Order: sequence, then structure tokens, then C-alpha cells
Amino acid sequence: MSVAPEINASTEEERRDYIKGRFPCIADCDMCGLCKVFHGKDAEEAYDDYIAGKRSFEDVSADYK
Repeated sequence: MSVAPEINASTEEERRDYIKGRFPCIADCDMCGLCKVFHGKDAEEAYDDYIAGKRSFEDVSADYK
């Protein structure tokens, strides 16, 4: 997977597409575990600040480490 698009060099839609591609929902929570990592949220909700351009991908990711 490529590097997350920088906020100042990408559109909201490009950032949303990146998150969807990086953390795809496979509709099998027992197998995947992403919802647990994101405390019951889907990836788009968890990375909402990044998608909206408020915080960097790295800053939001740090919330879930």
C-alpha cells in the first residue's frame, strides 16, 4: 500500500479512497478485527479528522496504537 496522501496535496475524496483501500471492510468481524482496533468504529469514522483535513494520517493512527 502506498503512503497516505498528504493533507495539503490531496482532496477529501482522495483521502477517503485511501482509507477505504487501506482498511477494507470484509464483513467478517471475527476474521478481521479492524472494528476492535478502531474501538467499534469503521475506518472512515475512525479517520474522519484525516479525511476532513484536520489531522494527519499519522496523528490519527497514533490514537489507535
